[in-house]
Amino acid sequence: MPAFRHRHLLLAPLALSLALLAQAEPLVLQPAQLKALGIATTAAGNGAAMQGSRYPARVLVPNAQMRVVSAPVAGMIEMLAVAPGSKVKRGQVVAHLASPQALELQRDALQAGSQSALLQQNLKRDEQLYAEGLIPESRLQATRAAATQAGAQASERRQGLALAGIVPGKLGGPLALVSPIDGVVLEQGVQLGQRVDTAAMIVSIARLNPLWLEIQAPLEVAAGLREGAPIKLANGEQRENIGGKLIAIGRAVDPASQTVLLRAEVTKGAETLIPGQVVEVELPGNGQTAAGLRLPAAALIRHEGQTYVFVQGAGGDKGTPFEPRPVRVLGQGGDGVTVDGVKAGEAVAIKGVSSLKAMFTGVGKE
Repeated sequence: MPAFRHRHLLLAPLALSLALLAQAEPLVLQPAQLKALGIATTAAGNGAAMQGSRYPARVLVPNAQMRVVSAPVAGMIEMLAVAPGSKVKRGQVVAHLASPQALELQRDALQAGSQSALLQQNLKRDEQLYAEGLIPESRLQATRAAATQAGAQASERRQGLALAGIVPGKLGGPLALVSPIDGVVLEQGVQLGQRVDTAAMIVSIARLNPLWLEIQAPLEVAAGLREGAPIKLANGEQRENIGGKLIAIGRAVDPASQTVLLRAEVTKGAETLIPGQVVEVELPGNGQTAAGLRLPAAALIRHEGQTYVFVQGAGGDKGTPFEPRPVRVLGQGGDGVTVDGVKAGEAVAIKGVSSLKAMFTGVGKE
């Protein structure tokens, strides 16, 4: 019991000090003072006045729109027809590959095809001989099994040629590697004359419309968003011409930054963006989350370990009052913060705050 009383006596002055600060008299300013100090306010939770909730985003190409042209067999790059940034059409030749392995595949396919054709002829002959009673059934069955096996082997060789992009029935010449889609060459993985192994990346090609934006947003902001919500760029001359919508809201929180990954799809103006580019986007919403209200970070001041905002009251003959009100910061991201302690729609000072702070701390010292 004595220890409890001692701890209570230590905490009592601190609680009394915070209570006195919370009950500090409003600062009353005349119209001329408001103009001279450049005081401006915004409604708490007004996302438009905060220029939206701005967050950095990285431009990415959707996975389904990317293709890699790789070497189907080992060989040497004999010709490169494109370079990074080149536009290509589906079926357009992007490189030539000289490959002894390709020649071996062509040779094996030709041999397997010839063997299959020969055994098919033998099968027809033996079927005729068996019908005439000149050979036993066992010989016909053996010939049929051999023809079936040869046909399967020939089919396997043809499929191998098709996977390697080699034209069946043509022996010799370089192997032409073609683009599988219409798009733009993003990356070149080899140089002219370079020897490459099987599956080595020659070029990567992508279709650049639509594009993705990956955004890291605070948890409390992401909680108030829904898939399909519109997004737009927050800066640049063309920001009004670029827009899209949210298509995915992550379900995992980054333990270090306490942010959630958002993915947006940009269809309007995607051609003006470049994969890998970092841009700033505005997220939708009225600034209110399940845990508090959004305010511009410029609205906050710190004094004696406490965070305050200046809430404007109703003006009168004596002037316009500004109440220094303590708030609790719940989260921060971009140019805004989420706070508890103000009501939605209350007018909060966002410009001239340093002047109001000087007046407030001066009054506090007296």
